Amino acid sequence: MNRFMTDNIGSCDTMVSVGGTSARSNTVFGKNSDRPFDETQPLELHPRQDHPAGADAGCQFVSVPQVSTTYRHVGSRPYWCHGYEHGFNEHQVIIGNEAFPSKASAVSEPRLIGMELVKLGLERGATAAEAAEVITSLTEQYGQGKFENDAGVRTYDNLFIVADPTEAYIVETVEHDWAVKRVDGVASISNVGSIRTDWTSISPAHRPTNGDGPVDWGNLVADWEGAESGTDRQCRSNAVLGANAGGIDVKTMMSVLSDHLLDEDPSNQPDPFPGSQRGVCTHSDDGVARGTTAASVIADLNSDGSRLPIYWCNLYSPCMGLYFPVFMEGTLPPELAIGGKTRSSDSPWWLFYDITQSGLANGHERVAEVRAAWAPLQTELFESADALAVEAAGLVADGQADRANKQLTAFMAESVGRMMIIARNLAATSAVNAS
Repeated sequence: MNRFMTDNIGSCDTMVSVGGTSARSNTVFGKNSDRPFDETQPLELHPRQDHPAGADAGCQFVSVPQVSTTYRHVGSRPYWCHGYEHGFNEHQVIIGNEAFPSKASAVSEPRLIGMELVKLGLERGATAAEAAEVITSLTEQYGQGKFENDAGVRTYDNLFIVADPTEAYIVETVEHDWAVKRVDGVASISNVGSIRTDWTSISPAHRPTNGDGPVDWGNLVADWEGAESGTDRQCRSNAVLGANAGGIDVKTMMSVLSDHLLDEDPSNQPDPFPGSQRGVCTHSDDGVARGTTAASVIADLNSDGSRLPIYWCNLYSPCMGLYFPVFMEGTLPPELAIGGKTRSSDSPWWLFYDITQSGLANGHERVAEVRAAWAPLQTELFESADALAVEAAGLVADGQADRANKQLTAFMAESVGRMMIIARNLAATSAVNAS
């Protein structure tokens, strides 16, 4: 039996700014999805769907009944699984997950995978509170976490940040138990427990009785000794975000997600050049297929309808890639969903993989060359996407959603097309240098 436990648990970083800590007083969310360096994460769009009675949700190890309607959503899906590392839905709910080093032991009982809980939360939650309830209720009923399996799937307990335009929650899950903490201001999670006695809600087995004080959830379940790397990265992201509170925007989040420093001093500005392989932006530094930032997302949400939310997606490493804008009100370019276990020339994800590997192999000068190639388009997209978000919101409000869809679909197709031209030129340059 293949028993994938918590050895070399890897890394991920998810962070959020809510309300007044954000420059536009709306939620800004960021996530680096760290997986094995050669594990694809294509970006998929799934439409809203109605399902017949008795349908199954399609999870890998546990049979979960499907709900009558699942929401339109986009997810970053490792090729082998049903779920997502991160994703967002038509209601501006966004979720990211990561591994939680816990004291729990592996069991033989099949359970849900954390990435499946991300997908189920997006399909069923119209607010952050609803999506968090989906995750906790399914955890309670079916369990999640470390279990033995013959499919070669590494399993672990899970942390999540679940957010919408006005609020966010940290959700920690261990076996069938859970704790939830509402976010005030800024927060980040990084493969280390962060909920102690300050939980907002907790699974029934741990609720205080007879006047007892609140249980210390972290002391009960967290493996602090197995979380050194997560602690370092969480301290770094919290420090930089805290220093920028009141002005956090997409560019702030991009700089943190591209950072390779692990210095808690926020006066040391984020460094996008990978002299250190194990920052918030993480690279495999020993040839082992684990713990590499292989996809990233930033959500710039909106609560008053003055503009559409913009989801900025990056197909591989934040320090050497482009964040391109995605609008849920349009149709995602289908080529972004291409990517499987083995390399394919038509997969954008594999192309960005090659670009990052060329930077790591050739050092600072090549990284600078790659970043310089992206800079003009990135700057232009900031301006054009924001303007279009306002214009399209007006069309939707005027009952012209079809017209908005056409404009947004065309804009995304053009943006991705221009991105791919630059990417292919960079990859060709890398091939020439390699030869």
